[in-house]
Amino acid sequence: MVAGEPSGDLLAASLLKGLTGRLPDSAHYYGIGGPRMQTAGFEAHWPMDKLTVRGYVEALKHIPEILRIRGELKHQLLADPPDVFIGVDAPDFNFGLEHPLRDAGIPTIHFVCPSIWAWRGGRIKKIQKAVDHMLCVFPFEPAILEKAGVAATYVGHPLADDIPLEPDVPGARRALGLSESGPIIAVLPGSRRSEINLIGPTFFDAMQIMQQREPGLRFVMPAATPAIHAQLQELANAHQGLALTIIDGQSQMAMTAADAILVKSGTVTLEAALLKKPMVISYKVPWLTGQIMRRQGYLPYVGLPNILAGRFVVPEILQHFATPEALADATLTQLHDEANRRTLTEVFTQMHHALRQNMSERAAEVVASVVERRRSPA
Repeated sequence: MVAGEPSGDLLAASLLKGLTGRLPDSAHYYGIGGPRMQTAGFEAHWPMDKLTVRGYVEALKHIPEILRIRGELKHQLLADPPDVFIGVDAPDFNFGLEHPLRDAGIPTIHFVCPSIWAWRGGRIKKIQKAVDHMLCVFPFEPAILEKAGVAATYVGHPLADDIPLEPDVPGARRALGLSESGPIIAVLPGSRRSEINLIGPTFFDAMQIMQQREPGLRFVMPAATPAIHAQLQELANAHQGLALTIIDGQSQMAMTAADAILVKSGTVTLEAALLKKPMVISYKVPWLTGQIMRRQGYLPYVGLPNILAGRFVVPEILQHFATPEALADATLTQLHDEANRRTLTEVFTQMHHALRQNMSERAAEVVASVVERRRSPA
């Protein structure tokens, strides 16, 4: 298995839990993975963060090391073939590995269909060459793949399985030591230093504007690592007087405790939707990366809640439009518009039910069947 992002680590860990109930205790799971996978019994030959690089321009300086790792892993797998290879997201890395493995007769499963329906539709040709079976986390994806001749199974999303249908707001506030009364806004500017460098100052300026307008507001902000905590604290020190609590990890708990969320685009926006929260989605990437993404995009939205709903249900304020004033205005509107809150609760509850499919068991069933066919005598 190879996972290259925290979201892939989450998906793979859920799959591993399902596999431990279906495959023998002697089964060996190895490759590239993160901490959640390792907790579930995975042996990481390389740490996942070697592949966790965001954006075209930003990736250039890491390409030599990434290609070296892929070459070494390919050599290892061809010399000692596994029963199955599972590429978990990270399509740029994994398709280049899956193609030669498949040509050598090793079954390849890819977990999470790339967003060919949103951008970079040309990837379908790579998928056809590299992937024996695609595990899809969104219900509309199998039909697209099967039309291209790629076997696919909709397995649902693990976040929908893990997150309760009704979030416990008072319990989350108690767990974080926050008052159970009064409005709280969760602010999530990202989990990487590069992301926070780009959008963090804007998010902090937006918080300052919101608090100036409504002094009773409080903010909670999760920090993914101690280094990120220190980076966020520096920004907080430059914005004196903010009623801000920075916590270590616990991003889901922070969002559960909140009445509204200001969040960087990514998988975390789906988490916010499953928690039934009004939100504002934003991001900033370097200009050239943004131009490439814009030219390859097919949909008018980037946030998963909007993509899954098929329309704008929450605002997206991106790139140079993401000014502190614009973010503050939109977030306060999301906080106070009760009719909108009721509509979002209905939309997000329907979304939750559609994505709640007992993903670990459904995905493990597909993988186990591939392994059994591989091991059964002809």
